[in-house]
Amino acid sequence: MRLILVCLLFSSHIFAQQYLSKEGDVSFFSEAPIENIEAVNNKATGVIDLRTGGFAFQIMIEDFVFPNSLMQEHFNESYMESEKFPNSTFTGVISDISALDMSKEQSIDVSGNFLLHGINRQMNMTATISLKDEKLNISSQFDIVLDDFNIDIPKIMMYKIAEVINVNIEMKLQKLSNE
Repeated sequence: MRLILVCLLFSSHIFAQQYLSKEGDVSFFSEAPIENIEAVNNKATGVIDLRTGGFAFQIMIEDFVFPNSLMQEHFNESYMESEKFPNSTFTGVISDISALDMSKEQSIDVSGNFLLHGINRQMNMTATISLKDEKLNISSQFDIVLDDFNIDIPKIMMYKIAEVINVNIEMKLQKLSNE
């Protein structure tokens, strides 16, 4: 992923339309009959080039923080296998970059490749984008079907862990300078 970020950063000679974040927030919520589970990762990294519409985001799986340490341990060891699959990435492009109007908040369509648990899938989603105080604000909400990424939930846990997880992303990206 670092290679992808570097390639995006140096893909053009003009940095004026490139934005970077090292502290984005990614959270997820699992609503199940017996127990709700939520976790937050505030160390997501991302880069967007508004000239080309290209972007890349990455999170380290072990950076998710849970309400209790046992949940976090089970998440990393039993379900996400974070030693084997340490990160998740989304690389793609804003579908119609020419229609982007940074003078207002707007909804955009994005498409790209989502890598999770060693499985790479093509995904299309909607995000909200705005420019405020020279920071590019991006937010998105989408669902992940665990079975699509070979994340196995034992039958005994099916009332504690949902098969579909809701994911939220909030990121403020800083403009890269020419200096």
